Amino acid sequence: MNEFLHLLRALVREPSVVGMEDAFFRVIRRELEECPIRVTRFHGLLVAEGAEPESTFVSAHVDRHGLMCTGPNEFQYAAFIAGNRGELTGDSISEQFMETIAGRFQGQRVQAHTPYAGSYLGQGKIIQSYICPRRKNLIFELDGLDFLQPGTPVAFLDRLKEADGLISAQLDNVVSVAMLIELIRSGFQGTALFTAGEEAGRSWRFAAEWFQRHNIRTNRLIVLDTSPFPTVDDLLIQDVVLRHRDANAEFDISLTAEIEKTCQELGITFRYKDTYIEKINLTREKPMSLGRTELGRLISASGGDIRGTTLQLPTSAYHTQLETARLSSVDATLKLLGRLTAVG
Repeated sequence: MNEFLHLLRALVREPSVVGMEDAFFRVIRRELEECPIRVTRFHGLLVAEGAEPESTFVSAHVDRHGLMCTGPNEFQYAAFIAGNRGELTGDSISEQFMETIAGRFQGQRVQAHTPYAGSYLGQGKIIQSYICPRRKNLIFELDGLDFLQPGTPVAFLDRLKEADGLISAQLDNVVSVAMLIELIRSGFQGTALFTAGEEAGRSWRFAAEWFQRHNIRTNRLIVLDTSPFPTVDDLLIQDVVLRHRDANAEFDISLTAEIEKTCQELGITFRYKDTYIEKINLTREKPMSLGRTELGRLISASGGDIRGTTLQLPTSAYHTQLETARLSSVDATLKLLGRLTAVG
């Protein structure tokens, strides 16, 4: 766990604003240089293949929420700018959380960097954020970055915090990246997919194109992610979160059952997120979405040629710099992945 936390601390400090992840791809590649695997970069995708590449596929998303400069001293939430909204349909978890998180950013520090190289350009502070009803996006007012040109990414200045068995940072999606790198370092011989653009609903396209390019069909794709809950106390109920389905498709029944059985063998507690949401919706006037995940889009778009299931880390304070997870859940996820992929 100490080695994992050392890796996660380093990754959290690296910016990776959705839509502008090139520099972070290079960071991941450097972390994998000493591993006995083949690493290949594609558009929107970094692929690491071991000695048994088609045994199991594990996917993690590399992007995180941030801002983009869209005009003179004008900044918008990068995932929801007009150029990204074409992939979003209004019922993703991120979109439904927009009103909830709108006022959480006041006073937070941010840093700007060049889009491709990732070179540091300067720091600023968020004065306020609000939803523009015409553009249907979060608009930010910043102090200290009025010199930036349109198209410049601005990341939240982030550091990992550790206390009382909990870790906090903008964990989605960097914690999944760290766990996948740790799995590879431990001897994973399948294929790891690091995808860009998940927060804008695009990552499934990059993954689908790679599978189609190599004419690969599989039912053993495990997609890593985080799963939001209202409070830290909710994190005590389960170590990991599973799913039968999302809003787009039913996940692979056999792989989901295999993960559930393995959880039981290892003494890992779990909860099914779709069942949890369906139960909550019985008491809500406006139902929550089941969410549109990368995997559901892949299954639907491929006609079932690419199938699998998700393995999610339960967190609270979703999509903020205080997103929190239990270290015991991280440990359980790593053990579960190791057993499922025959590592160690």
